[in-house]
Amino acid sequence: MMTKSAKAKQTPRRPPSRRRWLLLGLLLAGLVMAWSGAAQEHPSAAAREGVAAPAPPAGDPEHHRQQVASLLLGLTLILVGAKVGGEVFERVRQPAVLGELLAGIVLGNLSLLGIGFFESLERHEVLLALSEVGVILLLFEVGLESDLQEMWRVGLSSILVATLGVVTPFFLGWGVSAWLLPEQSSLVHVFIGATLCATSVGITARVLRDMGELQRPESRIVLGAAVVDDVMGLVILAVVQGMIRAQAGAAPVDAGAIAWLIIKAILFLVGAIVLGRLLAPQLFRLASYLQGQHVLLVVSVGICFTLAWLANEIGLAFIVGAFAAGLILDPITYRSFTDRGEHHIEELIRPTAALLVPIFFVVTGMAVDLRVLGDPATLAFAAALIVVAILGKQVCSLGVVERGLDRLSVGLGMIPRGEVGLIFANIGRGLVVVTSGQRLPVVNDHVFGAVVVMVMVTTLLTPPLLAWSLRRSAKRGARGG
Repeated sequence: MMTKSAKAKQTPRRPPSRRRWLLLGLLLAGLVMAWSGAAQEHPSAAAREGVAAPAPPAGDPEHHRQQVASLLLGLTLILVGAKVGGEVFERVRQPAVLGELLAGIVLGNLSLLGIGFFESLERHEVLLALSEVGVILLLFEVGLESDLQEMWRVGLSSILVATLGVVTPFFLGWGVSAWLLPEQSSLVHVFIGATLCATSVGITARVLRDMGELQRPESRIVLGAAVVDDVMGLVILAVVQGMIRAQAGAAPVDAGAIAWLIIKAILFLVGAIVLGRLLAPQLFRLASYLQGQHVLLVVSVGICFTLAWLANEIGLAFIVGAFAAGLILDPITYRSFTDRGEHHIEELIRPTAALLVPIFFVVTGMAVDLRVLGDPATLAFAAALIVVAILGKQVCSLGVVERGLDRLSVGLGMIPRGEVGLIFANIGRGLVVVTSGQRLPVVNDHVFGAVVVMVMVTTLLTPPLLAWSLRRSAKRGARGG
């Protein structure tokens, strides 16, 4: 029975909540109207005459001031939109990343309503750089939360599930792309297959935690496999990205070149982990002589950025280096800081990541052109990707070797692509492939829209399907007992 004090605390919550939503909506609308009004009130002379504006002179202080002003207001809108969108989806027990992505889609398509200032913001170099830093920190966090020793202990089932869950979607995505996009380069088909490989471990882990099922054998297999297939997915991304860059640079892409790309990606990950585990404790021990504030945070982020830079220098993606940095920084390596009462790196990085990571998802959403989703071919491709994305992960349940386990729950737990699929697709937008003498983006607007739809649908479907499967399994176990 609920006490009076509990009732008193719960009764007045609804009206203030409505008022807060109203105020947030008014704030967001006011900011959009203010910026839109400013853009319309002070157009450039070239814009008034309907001609293209000349490029501003280098070092023009007025242009620089306007760029900073637009960035500040744009960041305000993006962060508020991300927070509101994330809150809405979390209240209906869905991942906040979907709300952030949807906020970006709304902001990026305001031009359809005659508000076009976000079109220029999408190309703002500083905003794009902040977005890149956000995704680097996101993969750094994923690496920090991944335990290498646990990966070795997950057992044969997790490794088989991960392998089947990477290989099957990869070839299914490749085949569907070759079937529905025959005019595209074969490297585009390979890249689309790569976007279907990895599983979003965070989304599945949250569902299992909310249901109190983290200790089930099926849950341990899924979480172990999701971490392993993240590593496999990053290796595949590195190889495919290297193939595309070689082709765009007119270099031969033969079996030897592909083998070297695979070896290079594996050597980087293994070398970074081995050397990092040897050198990081000495580096942190040396840094611990500094008594200033935030030394641990600065050194950790410095390692992350350095490995991300090094990965880029040898032709891999930034996120490969960031993930490797997270794997290196086990709490034992910086024990000299925690022994004197400092927080763990995961806690220190969280506020910075909470500010920058949503920028990546909103900017990714802003790149989605809703007009392409009106194209039946794009919708057909999105539907095909959804089907193979789901079916491909069900095949991985065949890797469960233990008897008596619920293989359906394992397959459903591996479905969500979440942030990983978005990261892959976003990287594809920045890559080019040479087709019939033309340099074309690997992921064009139509493909990007289809991939975003696939990511959103697989992410939305997983929580209810996994919850249903686990309850069904529990009932069958109770009847059998």
